[in-house]
Amino acid sequence: MTHELVLKNGRVIDPSQGIDRVTDVAFAGGKVSALGDGLRGRTERDVSGLIVTPGLIDLHTHVYWGGTSLGVDPDEFARKSAVSTCVDTGSAGPGNFPGFRKHVIERSTARVLVYLHISFAGIYAFSKNVMLGESHDIRLLAARDAVEVINANRDVIIGVKVRIGRIASGPAGIAPLDVALQVADETGLPLMVHIDEPPPSYEAVVSRLREGDVLTHCFRPFPNAPVDGHGKVKPEVLEARRRGVLFDIGHGMGSFSWKTARAMMAEGFAPDTISSDIHALCIDGPAYDQVTTLSKFLALGMSVSDIIAASTVNPAKAVQRPELGTLRPGAAGDASILELRDGSFALEDSRGEFVTVPQRFIAAGLVIGGRDVGTGPATVAAAAE
Repeated sequence: MTHELVLKNGRVIDPSQGIDRVTDVAFAGGKVSALGDGLRGRTERDVSGLIVTPGLIDLHTHVYWGGTSLGVDPDEFARKSAVSTCVDTGSAGPGNFPGFRKHVIERSTARVLVYLHISFAGIYAFSKNVMLGESHDIRLLAARDAVEVINANRDVIIGVKVRIGRIASGPAGIAPLDVALQVADETGLPLMVHIDEPPPSYEAVVSRLREGDVLTHCFRPFPNAPVDGHGKVKPEVLEARRRGVLFDIGHGMGSFSWKTARAMMAEGFAPDTISSDIHALCIDGPAYDQVTTLSKFLALGMSVSDIIAASTVNPAKAVQRPELGTLRPGAAGDASILELRDGSFALEDSRGEFVTVPQRFIAAGLVIGGRDVGTGPATVAAAAE
């Protein structure tokens, strides 16, 4: 077989296959065509000294650029962060999803998958000057419309999104979750739930979730942290994990705390998936991008392999796309090229706490559909000496 592109001599880390070794990865026909030593192709790129992983999946992004005020350009973000798949989480609802599909999803080089919001227009009022929780008004909860749009777009819609909390749902409280659960049940799809400040409580929300549902912002700060005042994981959180609920970081503007993260990791509660929750108000900090978010977990003691798993095979399972998140021959021809750079780097959380770390990931390249699409400029914050 003639390989079209070969990434040579990289440290290939593919947790889906238990691989961590220096070898080559080849692509042809938009798929992974081989993994092994001495592969040859029409185009070869030497990636010696770099890490090659399955294409990174960012499970929580907002990439309805131009259609919502919080959207960022998916291709710019993908190249900057070596992300091959952006999962948009509720930017669009059933009322404006057709524009999202036509003007962004179908034109993007990066793969875009969607958790459809149950609110008719998705997250429609999120900016520096206007911030209105879309779940406040239960008149906007569009269950019938959501089911119709999901059934017509199952190639890209992989789940249902709802936002709950004092900021997102306000006087409606936990009621939007009832509607979202019915839509998820009717369509047979998983649910992703945002939780912000109480009411309702973190415990009340997570107790309602089912196996395969995702609780995002899982390392958020007080109030509504997953740990109590003594740093112990709340019993409802532990029970939800036993039940099969998935816990996602969703860093964003206000949803990752070093204090909470240290407590959770000390209790042995690592996230299932690590995501950036990138949007217009956090792309210049504190989230920046996916590789910066991943780098924070080096400082928290996660192994490189476990961090890569949390952005490849684990989110692929969450969105039920087994062809993603792996470098098995025949899988989608996506790969991320990363540098694990030594130095002194200051990484901030959403409360303004900086932690100086000796290593971080840098985006060094990206392959989507077997094609080298390059990389954009990385954002690297170096700590003052």
